[in-house]
Amino acid sequence: MSQAQSLYPLIERALLCPVVEDKMAWTESLFRDWRTGRLARRDAPPAYALPEPGRPERPELVHPARVPKRSLSTHHGHGALLHAIVHIEFNAVNLALDAAWRFRQLPDAFVDDWLKVAAEEAGHFRLLQGRLSELGFAYGDFPAHDGLWAMCRKTDHDAMDRMALVPRVLEARGLDVTPGIQRRLAGIGDHASVAALDIILRDEVGHVLIGNRWFITLCRERGLEPQATFRGLLEEHGMRQHPGEYNLSARAAAGFFADELEALSRMADSVAGGR
Repeated sequence: MSQAQSLYPLIERALLCPVVEDKMAWTESLFRDWRTGRLARRDAPPAYALPEPGRPERPELVHPARVPKRSLSTHHGHGALLHAIVHIEFNAVNLALDAAWRFRQLPDAFVDDWLKVAAEEAGHFRLLQGRLSELGFAYGDFPAHDGLWAMCRKTDHDAMDRMALVPRVLEARGLDVTPGIQRRLAGIGDHASVAALDIILRDEVGHVLIGNRWFITLCRERGLEPQATFRGLLEEHGMRQHPGEYNLSARAAAGFFADELEALSRMADSVAGGR
C-alpha cells in the first residue's frame, strides 16, 4: 500500500492557484482524497500570513462603494447580481481552504469539516458560474470587492476569531439576504437561479452550523462564555449585526442561541417600525 501524501502542500496548492477551474477541481479532489485516506497531516511547515489567495486577473477588485448597483430591470443588472454571488462563492472556497490549512493545532474533525465546506463551495461556484454563462457573461466581467478575504486576513491569528466573524457574521448574513434575492429573481422569471440558490441556502445553513459548533467548542475549551465573547469580538473589530430582515429559521437551524434570535427579531421589528 502506498504511503499517504502530505495534506498541507496540496491545500496550499489549491489555495494559491490563480486558475479558476484548476482551483475548483483540486479543491473537490482534496476532500475526496482526504475522506478515502490518501492524505495525511504530516511534513508541513507552519502556516504563514497570506495577503492574497490565488485568483484570476479579473474581476477587478474595487472598494465596495464602487461596485455597480445591481438592478434587475436590465440584462446587465441581472448578470451583475449573479456575478456578485459567484464572487462570494469563489471567496468562500478560499476561506474554507485557508481554515483547513491554517489552524493546524485543531483535530482531524476540523480539517474534515472545512475541506467538506470548501468542496461544497466549489460546487456552488460551478452551479452559479453555469447560470452566469447562460446569460452570456463570465466570472470576471464585473468589478467586485474583497471584503470576505479582508476578514480572513484579520482573523488569521486565531481560529476562534475566524469562526466568530466569518461563519457567524458574514456567512450568516448570506442566510438572511438569500430569500430576498430569490424573490427578486423569481419576479423576472429566473427560476433556474432561484432553484440554484435553494441548493446553496441549504448547504450554507450547514456551513454556518459548522462555524457555530467550532466557535462554541473553542470558547468552552478556553473557559469563555460564547455569547459574551462574540459580542466582545464584534466590538473589538468595529462590526455590528446588519439591520434589516433576518432569516431566523435558517439561523436557528445553523445553531444560533435562542436569545440571540430573539434579539435579532427585536432589532428587525424596530427597523420595520421606524420606516
